[in-house]
Parts: sequence; C-alpha cells; structure tokens
Amino acid sequence: MFHSSLIATDLVKGYGDRRILNGISVTASPGHRLGLVGENGIGKSTLLRLLAGAETPDSGTVVRPPDHGFLAQELPYDPRSTVASVIDDALSEIRTAQAKLDELTAALPDRPDLLDEYGDVLEWAQAHDLWDADRRAELVRAGLGVDDLSHHRRLDEMSGGQRARLGMAALLIRQPSALILDEPTNHLDDDALEFLQKQLSQVPGVVVVASHDRVFLDAVCTDIVDLDPARGGPQRYGGTYTDYLAEKRAERARWQEQFEAEQEELKELRRSVAVTAREGVSHHKPRGNTSKLEYDFHGGRVQKQISRRVRNAQQRLDDLTRDQIRKPPAPLQFSGTLTGKVRRELLGIAARDVRVDGRLEIDRLDVFNTTRLLVTGPNGSGKSTLLAVLAGRLPVDAGIVQLAPGMRIGLLEQDVVFAEPDRTPRELYDKNSDEQSARLVGLGLVAPRDLDRPVGALSVGQRRRLALALLIARPPHVLLLDEPTNHLSLKLAEELEEALRSAPGAIVVATHDRWFRRRWEGPEIGLCAVS
Repeated sequence: MFHSSLIATDLVKGYGDRRILNGISVTASPGHRLGLVGENGIGKSTLLRLLAGAETPDSGTVVRPPDHGFLAQELPYDPRSTVASVIDDALSEIRTAQAKLDELTAALPDRPDLLDEYGDVLEWAQAHDLWDADRRAELVRAGLGVDDLSHHRRLDEMSGGQRARLGMAALLIRQPSALILDEPTNHLDDDALEFLQKQLSQVPGVVVVASHDRVFLDAVCTDIVDLDPARGGPQRYGGTYTDYLAEKRAERARWQEQFEAEQEELKELRRSVAVTAREGVSHHKPRGNTSKLEYDFHGGRVQKQISRRVRNAQQRLDDLTRDQIRKPPAPLQFSGTLTGKVRRELLGIAARDVRVDGRLEIDRLDVFNTTRLLVTGPNGSGKSTLLAVLAGRLPVDAGIVQLAPGMRIGLLEQDVVFAEPDRTPRELYDKNSDEQSARLVGLGLVAPRDLDRPVGALSVGQRRRLALALLIARPPHVLLLDEPTNHLSLKLAEELEEALRSAPGAIVVATHDRWFRRRWEGPEIGLCAVS
C-alpha cells in the first residue's frame, strides 16, 4: 500500500529553444532500482527533477508516491539550519505517526470506529520501521560519515561534501516510498559507498538514480535506462551495469549492421530502377525471321514485364527510403594524446619533507616523465593538495618542491573556473593551440554544438572536459588529474582510461572512482588525514 509505483508518461521538457526530453516514459515498481545513464547534457538531471516534481514538464504526466524523496545537488533547507534540525525534520513524519498511534491505541477501547484508521497508521509505521527509527538514524549518520558533526553545526558552515552526505542521511532516515537521487555517490569515501549500496539494495520501494559510479550502478541497480540516442529512443535494460554494457555493445553492432545492409539495398534498388530492370531485354534487337505480328506480341509482353519490374523496384525503393533506420549517431570518442613524447627518463618533480599545515605531510616523492602513480585516500587526506603542490600552484609551509626546467606540467582541477566566462571553447582553444579548433571537436571532449557557447554557460562537466582539451592542446610531460572521471559520461570515462594507459609521459591520478582503481596497473600511494 505504501510502496506504490512511479510512472512517467510521454514527458517533454525544453529550455528556451532547446528540447532536452522528447516523449520519455519510465515506469518503476516497488523493488525496482533504475540507473539512468547517458552522455552529459542528455537530460538525466532534468528527468530526475520531473520525476520528483521539482520541475513541471511541458507535456506528459508523472504519477509518484506522495512520500517520495529527492536528493538534489543542494539541500532544501535554510543555510542557517543545524544538523539537529535536519535530522529532526527527517524523523518528523515518524514522530507524528508515533503520536497518532499512541492516541488511537488509547481511544480504541471506547471508539471501535477508529479501527480502520488505526490499521492504516500501523501499516505505515511498520513499512517505515517506526520502532527502530532512532537506532537507524544513528547507524545512517555513522555509515555516511556525518556522525562526528556537531548537532549545532550550521549548513553554511559545512563543506559541500558534508552537506551532500547529511542530505543523503536524512533521506535514508525518512525511508520514503520512492528515492530519486542525483549523483548520490559524490563526496563519499569507500566505507560510505559500501554502506549506501547496502542500504539502497534493501529499499522495498522505488529507487531511480543517476550516477557516474560504475561500481555503484553494478551493485545497486536492477535495471539500466539509457537516454542516449537509439533506434527506438531511450532503452531500458534489465540487469546490472555490466549486463547493460554487454547488451549495449551487441545492440550497437546490430544497429550498425542493419544500417549498412539497408544502405546497400538502397544502392542496389536505385541501380535496378535505372538500369538492371532493363538489362538482358531490348526491344531494339533484330527481328530476324520472326514475323512482325509475332514480334509485336512478344515485344508487348516483354514491355509489360519490364514495367512491372521497374514499378516493383521503385515501390520498394520509395518504401525503404521513407522507413530506413537512421545512421547510428557517433558518440563523443576521446582520441587525444594526453602527454608529450618521452625520449629518455628525466626527473620532472622532486618533493622532500613537504608539509602544508593541516592538509598534507609527505617525506619524499619523485615524479619522472615516465611515472604512473595513483593517489588514494579518504576525504580530507590531501589528495587535491598534493596535486596542487606538485603543479607548483600551492606554496608549502615546510620542505621543498623542485620542478625540472622546461618540464611542462598540466593539472586538471576538480573545480574549473575560466577567467573569461564570455569566451567560447573555440576562442580559448585557438588561443592555446597551434591547431585549428576543428581538432577540438576531434578530441571528443567538446560537442560541436558547444563550440561557440560562452564557457560561463557550460555545465560543470562541459567545463572540465574543455579544461582537459586545453591542457592537451600542447601535451604536458607530466599530467596531474584530480578525479578525472567526474562529470564524464561512462563511455567517455572508459575511453579516457584507455588513453591514460597508452600515454607516453607521466600520469598522476587522484580518484575515488572504484572502477578506475580496480583496473589500475601501476604503483599507488595512499594518503592519510593529517592530525
């Protein structure tokens, strides 16, 4: 009764003259956990907002459980709210149900007419695990790493990661019938990710989630909804993310094969209409000894055969031209060279006894122009600080960092800000590269439609991809990457990983991406939080 379905029908949504969603339908029943995937900008976050009721579609309908919960990028609380007030709000429905249940229990002996209402409240209480709510709240706070936040800490005094984890904790404590989650794994360390996966896998209601965490999608989802262009529009695949990858590759191959077969048939039909139907029969052949009457009779029959063959071929050509499947669209495909060529091994960066107060301590680290290094560690352990130090962007409080003369070092930061937000990707690339901006599209990092948009109007993911494109316009000898797969489509992330494996120069990567880390083949360094 309390775990009803989420049903969206023919959703259409646009902003200005750009249509984001066009006739999307999604149904999720209790126990279904849907993962949304697709290129950045394809409409995942827009669809989630429509499902949650945070925005209204231009057309179409959404039927959702009344007690759904939505995890957006910012919490729906006053910035001056405290941790205690957020947790109290999450428990408020349960507290209200508890009070109502106590009231009805006391009144039932004298008011048997309240029995149906009592049954409804009791069923809700059981579905939301009312009697274990306080213990669950403590477990959730600990599991998501917000149990050490003071009850009096205000939201505007927290980091973005702390706010995101607190928001996720509030939803799990509430236990709504439908959870609609936009990138819930951002800002979570491994322990918190494992905890969240377990919690969501046990949700009896509906879960719809957009995430770039491939391990998370593999562990949690029962179905994958791919919003990328396909023959019949967005497609739904049953099974895990790994199952989806296999089926998607096979489906793409079938689509390409069918397209090529149809194009070949169209070519043959055009030739048939123009030439083939008339080959081998000619009414200009010599008559020989055949009488004129017999020749005219047979000639007329031949002409009818020719006409019928031409009409049939033309009809098939018209039908196939009208109904042919479109060419599979070419997705963004990374094709860049990430680092400069290496003639011999040289020491690029040397760090000794480095300390950044309260953020980083490291005794020794050498980065050669052939180094492959993965930097890991929990939130707050100094991964981003280390990369900024190695890039010469952040001064140290103690120790020394030496950069080799002439060694080009590139840093892709998590938060990309362009000094000139009115400039376009085309203008910035032409300014930073000797190559034409057509090469920028060829890298697969910037879509052609975004070439002449102001960079200030681009999404976070689009700005990061542009920043990477600008870095490799003149490939550095040492490339430092801070969470490089954040905000990349899942397919583009896998192509970038392949490029990292074949890059000739040095690569230092700091990442939480478990899929990426599981496939890393080089050395690792683990950082710990500085006490």
